[in-house]
Amino acid sequence: MLKSTIRNIHYIIYIYHRIADAKANTLITDHKDTEEWIMDKKRIAVIFGGKSSEHEVSRVSASYVISQIPTEKYEIVTIGITKTGRWFLYTGALENIADGTWEKDENNRTAFIAPAPSVHGIIIINKDGTTEKLPLDVVFPVLHGKNGEDGTLQGLLEMSEIPYVGCGVLASAECMDKVSTNIMFEHAGIDQAKFTWFYSYEYEENAEKCIAKAEAELPEYPLFVKPANAGSSVGISKAHNRDELIKAIEKAAKEDSRILIEESIVGKEVECAVLGNKDPFVSIPGQIAPAAEFYDYDAKYNNAESKLFIPAHISDELAEKVRKTAAAAYTALGCEGLSRVDFFVTDEGRILLNEINTLPGFTSISMYPKLMAASGIDGSELIEKLISLAFERAGKNV
Repeated sequence: MLKSTIRNIHYIIYIYHRIADAKANTLITDHKDTEEWIMDKKRIAVIFGGKSSEHEVSRVSASYVISQIPTEKYEIVTIGITKTGRWFLYTGALENIADGTWEKDENNRTAFIAPAPSVHGIIIINKDGTTEKLPLDVVFPVLHGKNGEDGTLQGLLEMSEIPYVGCGVLASAECMDKVSTNIMFEHAGIDQAKFTWFYSYEYEENAEKCIAKAEAELPEYPLFVKPANAGSSVGISKAHNRDELIKAIEKAAKEDSRILIEESIVGKEVECAVLGNKDPFVSIPGQIAPAAEFYDYDAKYNNAESKLFIPAHISDELAEKVRKTAAAAYTALGCEGLSRVDFFVTDEGRILLNEINTLPGFTSISMYPKLMAASGIDGSELIEKLISLAFERAGKNV
């Protein structure tokens, strides 16, 4: 019996060394087969930064998300994307992410999500040119705006077959594009501001025709002019006359190829946080009191005079209607995981849907986590639920 046991031990040691020798002669190292793999934890990659105009907001949001992930359950991998689009595996201090100094870390290594399902993770390129394969269980893409919130990254993750937090490809793309969103709302019978739109090249070819179209379909100023694809109110202007309209269109055209023009709605800016897949939970509504004339990028992130009211200063009856409309819009556009749904509520009690944000901000002043906290889902519990929803949609058990 003892001899048999010793032989088995020797055989295991032999196999171990054979595997080690094989790895030493292989270009790609697979972390899943090494002692570095932590079997009792799921490995989650948090992706932040990106090339969009919301790069800085993404870094701050990611810092919050990372701080709330329970480390007793998850091994956290952080992947930063620079403004020029370079991807790096970052292993430094959390506090360096928010201020951008993470990019100067000399231990950064080039890394990227592999589209091949056989990898199911990231490829890391070491300083000496060798590569490593690091499998992932789930991805939390904390990227706002283009190339992160618009279905592009979601498409890559679908190809790789890695579960990920947030909406899928189609819902992300639709909600990012304000023209497509408005058309979908219209067909779903959801009340919204009157709108028109055109391509930026149409404006370049015949500006007078586009302006005439806007003024014919929306005859009363002020008007809101928006690039179809840009988050955090980037590129949005309020035009009080034709001269301002021209400047606003030119500003929006710098951000996207389609220009959306909407009538101005006078009312309270009310938002709901939505969480879930098939049966979404909707938070109590909150209200924005912007420091500026409207809730633009500066009013959201830089101006301390902007105020948030939770709950919103509306009646209980209106609040319930807002929540039901948020759930209807979320479902109509096929959203999953999370979204923030934004409304205007007029003094007459009319509820108009403004937009759906599929990866809302997670900063200290962001409405989404504040609304969820006010509804009884705080901090790490919220992040855990979002991760669980990612596994649920992928049909995998946590």
